[in-house]
Amino acid sequence: MATLPKKLLATLAAAGLTTGLVACSSDDDGSGGDINTDHGPITFAMGKNDTNKLTPVIEAWNKDHPDEKVTLKELAGEEGDQRDTLVKSLQAGSDEYDVMALDVIWTAQFAANGWLAPLTGDLATSTDGILDAPVQSATYNDTLYALPQNTNGQLLYRNTDQVKDAPQKWDDVVEACKAIVEEDKDCLTTQLKQYEGVTINTGNFMDGWGGGILGEDGSPTVTSDASKAGLQALVDAYKDKTIASSSTAASEEETNLSFTGGKTAMAINWPYMYAESQADGAATKGKVEVQPLVAKDGTGVSTLGGYNNGINVNSKHMGTALDFMKFVINEDNQKSFAEASFPPVLSSIYDDQSLIADQPYLPALKESLENAKPRPVSPNYDELSKAVQDNGYAAITGKKDVDTATADMDSAIRNVTE
Repeated sequence: MATLPKKLLATLAAAGLTTGLVACSSDDDGSGGDINTDHGPITFAMGKNDTNKLTPVIEAWNKDHPDEKVTLKELAGEEGDQRDTLVKSLQAGSDEYDVMALDVIWTAQFAANGWLAPLTGDLATSTDGILDAPVQSATYNDTLYALPQNTNGQLLYRNTDQVKDAPQKWDDVVEACKAIVEEDKDCLTTQLKQYEGVTINTGNFMDGWGGGILGEDGSPTVTSDASKAGLQALVDAYKDKTIASSSTAASEEETNLSFTGGKTAMAINWPYMYAESQADGAATKGKVEVQPLVAKDGTGVSTLGGYNNGINVNSKHMGTALDFMKFVINEDNQKSFAEASFPPVLSSIYDDQSLIADQPYLPALKESLENAKPRPVSPNYDELSKAVQDNGYAAITGKKDVDTATADMDSAIRNVTE
């Protein structure tokens, strides 16, 4: 495992997250436990909100592997509670969970703490056919620590009764919104409530204007001209009401209700909203088109969502754990994910014409995912996200100008990454 910066070690220690770091620092494979390829029964932990997509996969596995049965361990619905449960178990060195469905932003945190068995050596596996961005999200320090299970990318939704032509770049969105705003109606709703949504939108705009939150070396790039231009575009759009004022109180579900209720002409949201927009009773049924996000010069950059499956470094049956993770992403199971509006990680699924007939947003989602970027890979992502949230929100709401907000953001990020 690569040596971690002293400030990062101090941060992790303060948060109680350094268990395993000493042990893993001397191992060539980057883990604190013994890597094995043993087979036998395993447990699979995942937040309860999405386990219905995995239940048939587990049942199919168990039918064909009676001596290596998978037991589903449902975690809480809230992501923070899921993470806390896993962290407490892993800090205790428990093998209670063999395979864990990790939010993409947790992978680096768990890997840095020596809690995940790296997928190297006897556990090496191919990522051929998997979309690039999900693989990046499962990689830490140039080492694969998990297998992507499902992914997610944001889309631009448009009510064709209100906005007929698909915008090709951000200026087209601004122009289309002028007439709608003049009628005192909401044009574009997105997630600017002060939570992870602000981090995502700030990242989307910075990336879409050629900048970003972190550079390849892990240093903040929020004060670059391109990053500041992206944040300024977001600030301007909120100020001139291209982005609806209600967005600063909106999470994904408020966005969904606003769009499907016909209260906003366009929206940025995840793919699940497409089915909601076509449901009986939705004001948008039969008049919705979707496309990838748009940015300064064309197709935009979506922040990546989804789950990565990682192996507990204390698992006694890592061979089964790896085989099960590979089974989850075979073509049949990935197709079942797509049918359930649970975006798959296999690129080929997005070209299946039978699926596209039922899920017409899939080509747009594939393009979104091909241009997507994982959130900043950092063992202390929570603190980094808060630095972006606090300062991005302050800029959007006019409490700070963009220069001040990005300077403060840069300082706060450096405090937790250097």
